[in-house]
Amino acid sequence: MNGARILHRVDHLAAISEDAPRLTRTYLTDAHRQANELVAAWMREVGMAVRTDAVGNVVGRCEGRAPGLPALMIGSHLDTVRDAGKYDGMLGVVVGIEAVAALRAAGERKDFALEVIGFANEEGARFGVTLTGSRAIAGTFDSAQLASRDAESVTMADAMRDFGLDPTKIGAAARRRDELLAYVEVHIEQGPVLEAHDLPLGVVTAISGATRLMVELKGLAGHAGTVPMTQRQDALAAAAEAILAVERHCRGTAGLVGTVGRIEVLPGAINVIPGSACFAIDIRAEQDADRAAAVDRVLDALVQIAKRRRIGADVKRLHEAPSCRCAPSLIAALERAIEAGGRKSMRLPSGAGHDAMAVAAIADVAMLFVRCKAGISHNPAESITPTDAALAAETLLRFIRAFAPAARGA
Repeated sequence: MNGARILHRVDHLAAISEDAPRLTRTYLTDAHRQANELVAAWMREVGMAVRTDAVGNVVGRCEGRAPGLPALMIGSHLDTVRDAGKYDGMLGVVVGIEAVAALRAAGERKDFALEVIGFANEEGARFGVTLTGSRAIAGTFDSAQLASRDAESVTMADAMRDFGLDPTKIGAAARRRDELLAYVEVHIEQGPVLEAHDLPLGVVTAISGATRLMVELKGLAGHAGTVPMTQRQDALAAAAEAILAVERHCRGTAGLVGTVGRIEVLPGAINVIPGSACFAIDIRAEQDADRAAAVDRVLDALVQIAKRRRIGADVKRLHEAPSCRCAPSLIAALERAIEAGGRKSMRLPSGAGHDAMAVAAIADVAMLFVRCKAGISHNPAESITPTDAALAAETLLRFIRAFAPAARGA
């Protein structure tokens, strides 16, 4: 496997942006179309039949020993966040094509088909909704999302029409359970664990479940110079205490994390006691029971803080998603493929969401993580080495060569 070629192709993809010199490639834009066309050309070069499906995913298929066999699907997403790094998503698509190319060059046909897919709109940067392409594949796309609007008030439905797609036909992208044997996604880790252990590759055990809350604390605005400290109802001070409670209650349990990534304070004047503070809480864990317990602890703490400080508290649940377990048989098969290359394997959870979460509704899923420099992701500083890219492709190739479908969930 040629790691330099993999990175060269990723560089070509990263040059396709709606916001150059920054990398931004969002759903149903001209940059999305250009990326699909480039990936389709690479797929055709290695002998794959290529199509763009009803939701904008690009799909390449290589038949097995007989036409029409169920497929092992490999892929990731081609869209990005704004001002993105160039390996998140794209690496998995390019590595999949590289593995298929190696099989074709060796004249190998399997007792199953191979498909490589470049998913559309995993990140949700344009319309605020995620996993559009993979949910459509799984038959779980929510048609209400078609009314979502971008920053220019263009609806997703209208953008699909402008792209040449028919929003009434998204259901045609759905795949049957008997069409897919499994789905495997190669992805940068987006965290520092593999690098800390000096390991190039790791195998994902589960994609963490997530709870997102929006909290509004209502105090009483007042003059910063005249209201005694003992009589204040300072919403921001209460929020600060609550944020530290999130940190405290999400420590000490493996795989559990809690984050407050956004806060808004009103009236926002230097000489006014804050009367309102709104902030978001994101709690994730590999084990759903750990996440639920942490959420309960945080909510209890919020109640106590608000009561003690004479602050009103309103909490809304914005998002609730269970964890997605990877199939044990596929985890073991990826580990064997890593170890067959003379490397040590490591199991770890994914704290970030991925297309595999949606595909899991119709097929067993697995993920192979590739270390990235300092764990940096969603950032132009994203970086991997050609050596690690080649190791990922070689591991995927060994996995494909040894792949034997197991009973679902095994």
